[in-house]
Amino acid sequence: MATLIDQTRSRHPEKQNRPETPLLRKPDWIRVKAPTGAGYAVTRDIVRSKNLHTVCEEAACPNIGECWSQKHATMMIMGDTCTRACAFCNVKTGLPAPLDPAEPDNVAIAVSEMGLSHVVITSVDRDDLVDGGADHFARAVRAIRLKNSATTIEILTPDFLRKDGAAEIVIDSKPDVFNHNLETVPRLYLSIRPGARYFHSLRLLEKVKDRDPTMFTKSGIMVGLGETREEVMQVMDDMRTAGVDFITIGQYLQPTRKHAAIDRFVTPEEFSSYETIARAKGFLMVASSPLTRSSHHAGEDFARLQAARRARG
Repeated sequence: MATLIDQTRSRHPEKQNRPETPLLRKPDWIRVKAPTGAGYAVTRDIVRSKNLHTVCEEAACPNIGECWSQKHATMMIMGDTCTRACAFCNVKTGLPAPLDPAEPDNVAIAVSEMGLSHVVITSVDRDDLVDGGADHFARAVRAIRLKNSATTIEILTPDFLRKDGAAEIVIDSKPDVFNHNLETVPRLYLSIRPGARYFHSLRLLEKVKDRDPTMFTKSGIMVGLGETREEVMQVMDDMRTAGVDFITIGQYLQPTRKHAAIDRFVTPEEFSSYETIARAKGFLMVASSPLTRSSHHAGEDFARLQAARRARG
């Protein structure tokens, strides 16, 4: 019988040439409960019945037990196979299947069946598509709006690198929150996010505000990859220059020995310090903790984001 490590390796043939690195023992503040409960099973069954993928499963999110037990799931559209091979990511890489034309409607039905008041839609990178999947994203947003008029929509997009006009298609579909993660500091892009470009990602976030100043923008980074405190603060400044409203900062967790090694586990006290600094720099919302992920508590955070904007006038 194949071991879990063997099964994970088979999902990542493009990572087989990477040297193995040790898996560090997690400190107590990283440990989470295994997924259980009736709510978890209901969420899983809805996702399976609609032939949908979730980033919760594909990216091995540590918060899946908590979120699914509350019938919250982050939908991952355009398949489960990414055209890039980022060193931090557990989503498999390869040649993706053609887009499923029924997927936007199936996502909207799943949102309705889960009774979601706020939904997060993300995707794999689809560099194989002329528009990077922008029209598919827009169709998903419109389908959710049609079937769930009261549901607020947050999208977590790829960078649409070298896809002229793609970002505009997605922005014009009018999601409530446009999220694109910078993931790490610019010095580490070549080793951690080699298919992306730091300043292109910044420009994407800036473009959202240029096209629709009322739309909330959001971005996140992982720490524990070897970045310095000064580099994290520079990323904060870059985000604020691009008009980003909401920053998330979480601990990088190494999926397998073939992925980028953890440099260190950042302490809860350091995360608290980052939150204080980010708020001082002017972000409307900050989520900074070891288990923070882009879509964790997204609904509650969106309500706080709206309140923070109202308070600022």
